[in-house]
Amino acid sequence: MMSKKLLPNNWRKKIVGALLLLTTISAAFPAHAQQTNVQKSPSGLTAKLINIESATNEPFRFSVSLHNGTSSQQLYELKADLPAGWQASYRVEGSQVTSVNLEAGKTQEIAVEITASSAASARKYLIPFKAVSATQPLSLQLEAVVKGSYGSTISTPSGRLSEEVTSGAHKEIELEVRNTGTLPLNDLEVTAQLPSGWEASFEPSKIAKLEGGKKTIVKASLKVPDKTIAGDYGATFSLSGNNANGQASFRIFVKTSILSGWIGILVILMAVAAVYVLIRKYGRR
Repeated sequence: MMSKKLLPNNWRKKIVGALLLLTTISAAFPAHAQQTNVQKSPSGLTAKLINIESATNEPFRFSVSLHNGTSSQQLYELKADLPAGWQASYRVEGSQVTSVNLEAGKTQEIAVEITASSAASARKYLIPFKAVSATQPLSLQLEAVVKGSYGSTISTPSGRLSEEVTSGAHKEIELEVRNTGTLPLNDLEVTAQLPSGWEASFEPSKIAKLEGGKKTIVKASLKVPDKTIAGDYGATFSLSGNNANGQASFRIFVKTSILSGWIGILVILMAVAAVYVLIRKYGRR
């Protein structure tokens, strides 16, 4: 090691100053380099997921990040090249938009919702999504995989939605549950909305699985209370389950039983006879 006595004072001061300068530069350089990298980050579009699978009647929801890497504020117009019959909407912080005004160096999250046409076949569709400003076009290719469609109806085999039932009696109604989509439906159940006091039971009570394009019969047993006034009533049978819903509104005509009719006639005849006896007894006085 060189002795301090061998170096003049002026040389020692220069060496110490140089070391201090190098230490300051090396400490400041990483922060400066990091700041420079942030400022020069390029503009772009990215997505957390670019490939999403869904049915035709369920939207494809993508989360897209738009970054403005320029040194000035940019107005980006949002576009998606869609197949015929498809639709798209864009939301920023819950509000639907068609463009985004973004400051320099900022990033904005965009919720992209795409709905397929009901006639779309089951396959993968490539959808270019673009954010275009006056100075730069940005693009991102999204992938929407259509796995099929969901659909269901409830009616009767004949399509007739009216029935007659006698007061105090049971009536069996055949309901046809149909899967009008291409994907299977699971855990289906039929319920009824009836006039007060009426009851209904179903066989089967639940349908575990119904394949696409298939149908099945559910037998509904309807119980009308005694002494129900004759007339027209409304009843609604509803289908529910995973990805399934439907309704069938029935017109139910309630008629009185033959026995009730004869009892009514007998009561009327007895009343007439009682009046006649009273007239005969007291009419001469």
